[in-house]
Amino acid sequence: MKKKNLVPLIVFLLSMCLVGFIVYKTDTHENWQRRTTAQLNVSTYGERIKNEITNGIAITDTLKQVLISENGDIKQFDTIAENLISDSIESVQLAPDGVVTDIYPAEGNEAGKIDLLHDKDRGRISCYARDNHTIITQGPFELKQGSYGIAVRNPVYLNDEHGQAYFWGFTIVILRVPDIFSDSIHALSGFGYEYRLSKTETPWSDTYKTVYQSDGQITQPVSYDFTIGKESWKFELTPESGWQDNLLIVKASIIFTAITLLLSGLIRVWLVSNENKNKFQILARTDSLTGIYNRYGFDESAEKMMDKNPKAHFVAALLDIDDFKFINDIYGHAYGDKALKSLADSMKTFFPSDALLGRNGGDEFCILLQNYTCEDAKELLQQFTGLPKAFSYKGKEQSFNISLGYAEYPTFVASRSQLMRCADAALYEIKLHGKNGCMAYREGLQSGIRKQLGFAFKDISEHLPGAFIIYRADKDDDELFYANHEFLHMTGYKDMDELFRLTNKRFRNLILKDEQKQIESSIWEQIDSGNENDYIHFHLRKADGSYLSVLDHGRIVESQQYGRVFYVLFMDWEDMHIHYSDKFSE
Repeated sequence: MKKKNLVPLIVFLLSMCLVGFIVYKTDTHENWQRRTTAQLNVSTYGERIKNEITNGIAITDTLKQVLISENGDIKQFDTIAENLISDSIESVQLAPDGVVTDIYPAEGNEAGKIDLLHDKDRGRISCYARDNHTIITQGPFELKQGSYGIAVRNPVYLNDEHGQAYFWGFTIVILRVPDIFSDSIHALSGFGYEYRLSKTETPWSDTYKTVYQSDGQITQPVSYDFTIGKESWKFELTPESGWQDNLLIVKASIIFTAITLLLSGLIRVWLVSNENKNKFQILARTDSLTGIYNRYGFDESAEKMMDKNPKAHFVAALLDIDDFKFINDIYGHAYGDKALKSLADSMKTFFPSDALLGRNGGDEFCILLQNYTCEDAKELLQQFTGLPKAFSYKGKEQSFNISLGYAEYPTFVASRSQLMRCADAALYEIKLHGKNGCMAYREGLQSGIRKQLGFAFKDISEHLPGAFIIYRADKDDDELFYANHEFLHMTGYKDMDELFRLTNKRFRNLILKDEQKQIESSIWEQIDSGNENDYIHFHLRKADGSYLSVLDHGRIVESQQYGRVFYVLFMDWEDMHIHYSDKFSE
């Protein structure tokens, strides 16, 4: 994975870990804060609920004091009870010897007159209250008037004439649930809490029974414990929205994730910008075709290398492809590029990794070898020059040669520019002496401006005064290589591609079929007899399938690339006949 993608990904992942940690700490802090607030509320309102229940129980204490002061006889019970009762009290009762005899209000409560000590549902707990001199509560239970109630029984003891305490009975109050603590639960609902109030089923039990709770779910509640008499009570709270503030978590996650994405994006943009900058710098110094330094990159790197090692010996070499223009003209520029790339690849493979390689332009390349003298580099450069070099053309390997000149610093020169001029002079000398060779610079070689060594083949062929083709001089393989513009115009072919396609790239397919054997036999008869300057008359195939009467004149030439080839000029037979008939008629 590229750095421009890997680094932002790592930053993103690390940032997301940090975001997760921050969100976790935020959630933890929020959870702790909510629990702290809930603990304060559960303690405050738990104590209030205890006080509200205790205030209801206090009615039994008031009746108890009246009974004690009246020595167990209460006159005007209804009047006293009426003054004590409130909206949260269902009824006030007296139970001498444990049997309920007086109830206020009496209407609707007649069924409450029972023997508490011997009742199957109330007997055991009532006996416990009597025997342990403690207030007990029982419930909740459903009231006939609706809602729910809790029975509070307060045992009363009086002294007989001997001063001995005896059990008189119970003062009782029935508390309405949740009316008795409605203010507290309404306040908690307004604060957004779910709640539950529970008490032990009996003073001797550890099992809690719910007295009242809200409709929502109670999850991981905070609680406040208190006692009334010998019974344990528990009040629990949970926020309606839970302990986690999901909205806060979502907001924090979105904000921090957005920041993380922005940061990762900016880092990637910065890295891409740097990478592009580096790419542009590399592209500015690199030849796009061969992948080695261009002239600018080579000159810059060579100067840095030589400045860094001023006392070292360097050998610079200049080389180019022999007859490169011919390759471009015959095969086309695409195959010329293949030759250039093949040469550059062989340079990269052959020379040491610390050698500086470059392409000056066209087919000219340059090499700089550090810590070499001309004597050290001679065998290496001669070996490279002599290596077979080729490019592929339609499945066949086409060979080519190079010429190379080289010079040494500081033996002959005092600067890099002089070094390259001396190498160029040596290369020029090789070109003047037949090409395909390797030569070191020596005193006396001209290092001035190169002279043009010849005319471009294509320029000459295109301006010949006649139609012109080249094909292989082989009886079995007469492959067509080239046709100039004049030939294409005369025969009606749009270009060489159409010529090659319609003739299957064979010279014999340009000859009228009935004449092929005769014409080929006549050509080779002339060649075999040593006469290369005779003329042949035949019918030449045109692009539209018609035939043109022509006279050709050919010569066999040795080519470095193909061996023997025919260079052939064509003349229109009819035009010649008319022209020369007119001449003779004059």
